[in-house]
Amino acid sequence: MTPWARKTFGDSADFLAKTIPACLTRAHERARDGHQGVHTQTLEAYGHGLHAVQYEELATALEHLPEATAVRLQGRTVMIVANHVIYPIRYAKTDVPVTAARLRRASGLRADLIRHHGPDPMQGELDLGLPDVEEPEVHRDLAQLPPDVGLVLVAYACAMDRGVMRLEWGSAELRREDRYLVWHHHEPLLVPGLKPKK
Repeated sequence: MTPWARKTFGDSADFLAKTIPACLTRAHERARDGHQGVHTQTLEAYGHGLHAVQYEELATALEHLPEATAVRLQGRTVMIVANHVIYPIRYAKTDVPVTAARLRRASGLRADLIRHHGPDPMQGELDLGLPDVEEPEVHRDLAQLPPDVGLVLVAYACAMDRGVMRLEWGSAELRREDRYLVWHHHEPLLVPGLKPKK
């Protein structure tokens, strides 16, 4: 196990590194089965299903860890382990590096979660002597989280026909101007049956 994982999750690091990939693989399989069950022409059922079941699979697998607590964010159960929210993000439907990860929106729960519980920006904002722009109101569900809790993003590329193609975890800030994730640290997790990426 890597020093970052050990520092972040302590004794749970090995368990998480094995369990998270298995959870997301099962989430993909459940979403694919759901899509096949409704016989839609579009991938709507797959996408919505994957979004919902990724949280369910992680919550079910991690709820028994001694230092795990569950919290509800936007109607989904999200797990906190070792004072870090474990938050899954499907960043692509093709096999592209995690450094290409970009959010669809610069606002909302996901963006606010990264801004308020992710790492401090690598570059501070320039002080141009202009009046401060009023910050938009933070998503109300973030009040469910302890203010000092950290965030570990579990970012993965996944498609209905190929399954989970890439999976990494780490910490990232959100660049407001273009919605790209700026990774402070990221490292791959081994997906069952998938050869490690170079």
